[in-house]
Amino acid sequence: MSSELTNRRVTLSSRPKGVPKAEHFTVDECAVPELNDGELLIKTEYWSIDPAMRGWTNDAPNYMPPVELGTAMRSFAVGEVVASRNTDYAEGDIVSGMLGWQRYAVSDGANVERKFTNTDLPSSLALGILGLNGVTAYFGLLDICAPKDGETVVVSTAAGAVGSAVGQIAKLQGCRTVGITGNDEKVSLCTDSFGYDAAINYRTGDLGEALKQACPDGVDCYFDNTCGPISDTVMTQLAHGARITVCGTVSLTDWDPIPVGPRVHRQLMVARARMQGLLVFDYKDRFPEAIDQLAAWVREGKVAQNEHILEGAEAARGGIEMLYEGKNTGKLLVRAD
Repeated sequence: MSSELTNRRVTLSSRPKGVPKAEHFTVDECAVPELNDGELLIKTEYWSIDPAMRGWTNDAPNYMPPVELGTAMRSFAVGEVVASRNTDYAEGDIVSGMLGWQRYAVSDGANVERKFTNTDLPSSLALGILGLNGVTAYFGLLDICAPKDGETVVVSTAAGAVGSAVGQIAKLQGCRTVGITGNDEKVSLCTDSFGYDAAINYRTGDLGEALKQACPDGVDCYFDNTCGPISDTVMTQLAHGARITVCGTVSLTDWDPIPVGPRVHRQLMVARARMQGLLVFDYKDRFPEAIDQLAAWVREGKVAQNEHILEGAEAARGGIEMLYEGKNTGKLLVRAD
């Protein structure tokens, strides 16, 4: 079967410095090879676009090696097993994993994260609230920030795929939630769709003053998806015993040399606060715990996710830049063509 198929894919054709743009990618086609024993063929349906992809394309120190030029862009994807010579997977299984920006993925199973068994729910959720975004929010908030009933939780990029989940999970813990985002449309999205008690457009007015009004007793938990000036301002509002999860650094334009900004040491000292980095793969053994709980919340209508879907490989080329410019209005996905 495989030899009769043509694989349409998006490859990294040149090395960016900073955020990759459409010009750094090429759409091409190649033959799908025959399966060997132990392999399976997956026809992808949706590809994910995530902030981490910036780091994967740059030739800079990171937790994973950079994507090789001329190969399909590394990404999470979800799709259906259409042929299998692997006893762990059968035709018709829906699976997700690091399958790349390509219509067909041949795998030995090592890059398959899991079978998507919540088949009463849309498979696209495997790349969002029931995938790494939801799991990141779940463990980053509940394990690292450990919010308590009545505390104030502040989230940057609050309308994004991770941030929106953090805000909703925090509300389920009885917390007051304050979101920081980049335009008035997303402010409304935070309060109307994701249940934030307050939301702030950091591009208008004085962010520090707005935070004082929204968090009169200070910030107990800060879920940091940005670093940079936004986070520097939040640090000035920390409550005694605050906990901070560092999840993303989207505001930083370059990582080499390592950026040096305002010192936050004194704020951490005075508030006796704790600041910890999050890499969600450290929780891999506990993913089922998070996904089961998140799926239950989705079914109960307690957690929602907006999706922003681009159509096809050509649209995918500019997707990472779109994400970093904040032009998406939900979890950014590509529907494979």
